[in-house]
Amino acid sequence: MRIITSLGAACLGLALLAQPVDAKTFRFATTSDAVTVDPHANNAFTTYLVTGQIYESLIHRNDRLTLEPALALRWEQVEPTRWRFWLREGVTFHNGNGFDADDVVFTIARTLAPTSNFTIYVDTVSHAEKVSSHVVDIVTRVPDAVIADKLTRILIMDKEWSEANRSERPQNLRDREELFAARNANGTGPFVLRSREADQRTVLTRNPRWWGGAPGPNDVTEWHHVTISSDATRIAALLSGEVDFVHTVPAQDVVRLQRDPRLKVLVGQENRTMWLAMDQARDELVHSNVKGRNPFKDVRVREAIAIAIDVEAIRTRVLRGTAVPTGSMWTQFVTGYDEAFARRPAVDRERARRLLAEAGYAQGFEITLDCPVGAYDESCQAIAGMLAQIGIQVRLNTMPNAVFFRKLQQQDTSFYGLTWGVPTFDALYTLRGIMMTRALAGGGSWNWGGYSNARVDALVREVEAETDPAKRTALIHEAQRVHNGEFGHIPLYHLMIPFAMKAGVQMTHRADNLIFGRSVTVE
Repeated sequence: MRIITSLGAACLGLALLAQPVDAKTFRFATTSDAVTVDPHANNAFTTYLVTGQIYESLIHRNDRLTLEPALALRWEQVEPTRWRFWLREGVTFHNGNGFDADDVVFTIARTLAPTSNFTIYVDTVSHAEKVSSHVVDIVTRVPDAVIADKLTRILIMDKEWSEANRSERPQNLRDREELFAARNANGTGPFVLRSREADQRTVLTRNPRWWGGAPGPNDVTEWHHVTISSDATRIAALLSGEVDFVHTVPAQDVVRLQRDPRLKVLVGQENRTMWLAMDQARDELVHSNVKGRNPFKDVRVREAIAIAIDVEAIRTRVLRGTAVPTGSMWTQFVTGYDEAFARRPAVDRERARRLLAEAGYAQGFEITLDCPVGAYDESCQAIAGMLAQIGIQVRLNTMPNAVFFRKLQQQDTSFYGLTWGVPTFDALYTLRGIMMTRALAGGGSWNWGGYSNARVDALVREVEAETDPAKRTALIHEAQRVHNGEFGHIPLYHLMIPFAMKAGVQMTHRADNLIFGRSVTVE
């Protein structure tokens, strides 16, 4: 491997910017920008929409949602806790450095670092070992039946480039750290980072050396990731032809866009669930008028909130039918789903008020609800109105994604809404990331509300080590039963995602809501 000098990199960059005469530019408009381009600093979906174009994983989940070789040509479980990967040869990073086993070993160590937001994908991993230049072993602490699924989200970095640019570990977003890898990128993927204006526009150009081959006549060669937070402005940009695609379409605009012959709309259920989380760890909430105690520690308060929210009304009146009400923390696409957990408790505000009174809050209380601007801030507004009917006065605090996630990482929240996808398509992802006690080794990385139950923790440990499918599913169901029984979180609905685009755009509407530029065509 080699490192290109800054002058050489600059010259190479100029060459990469050159586009063929028949270049196909695709202007992708969405509500929120990537928080960073460091591929291991922020596990938010909005960040992966950008980093996943630039960097690649060992294994890729294709548009059929099945696994296929990416940087690894094949893989095999050679021992119960050892997986061997045979790497693709002849692959180069965007700066010209060659890809090999050293980069995989480095990347696995980087994702295990304290500042990584991707530990949920390497929760069972001990370390990686180089076998030869293009063969590497990933060693786990326990047998892991879904390691291949997890590795689809671990994006591989160039060891030499990272070390040369003091980016050996992921950016510390909690402390607002600036890192070279946060604003610059060097992957092996089909697109190269050309320019970035945070919260405005990121421009990616096709990688002429990509191992996947040259683009076809209608393949996208330049990707503009455009952030437009205003719904009205985003839709206006599509109608005027300023953008080619809108990733987040307001429910009220779907029918109007479907009638426009210049456009087409694809609607499908996403493998993503919206739920509410409450600070159950502190003895006193930081954003409430209740002093000296924490109402969310009382299961009666949590149940009162759950049965005060009319999710069917949100589905029909706020989301115009684009939601699937649920009591489950994950969708039917996920291994471990059970229809029995999808049934929501009946709306009963009279009982909710009684529960609050029994818990000592007959007059209710005030609380701040944090939500990001984008796909579900309108739902948060509706929730605030519904909770007011049982005496809980909600101060709604909406903010851009980057601010919201930093707030969570700083644990500066008492009550928040979040949508959560399951990129591994296995319930362990949610069990470990959301429902497991925070601060346990590798656990609770997104459990900012501090839910904790020793029985759930023990079940998660059993799930991660169990390889028998039937036994594993039974353990998942037991953990969900315990969690839901004490309203550890409040699941509300699975998302239905409308995509709107020019008529000449061709793409697949995936349940994971991802769009890879490599598979988009523009006529």
